Amino acid sequence: MADNAAFRTKFDFPYDLLSDEGRSASVAYGAAENEDAPRTSRISALVGPDGNVAVAYDTVVPAEHPDQVLADLDSLK
Repeated sequence: MADNAAFRTKFDFPYDLLSDEGRSASVAYGAAENEDAPRTSRISALVGPDGNVAVAYDTVVPAEHPDQVLADLDSLK
């Protein structure tokens, strides 16, 4: 959780980042097969104001991903 908070602060994100220490969200979103999985896939999910996944990013290019997410955020307004 501290790493996510530092990452958010460093890049001045105006939104929260999910920290899934118990892996329940990772299982729900398909990033892990179960809560005991040794690793989870690195995915991003943009959750809309209604609490549902608005966009799922299974594969990202780190240099392009912020622009993708910001464009998708704008489309949710």
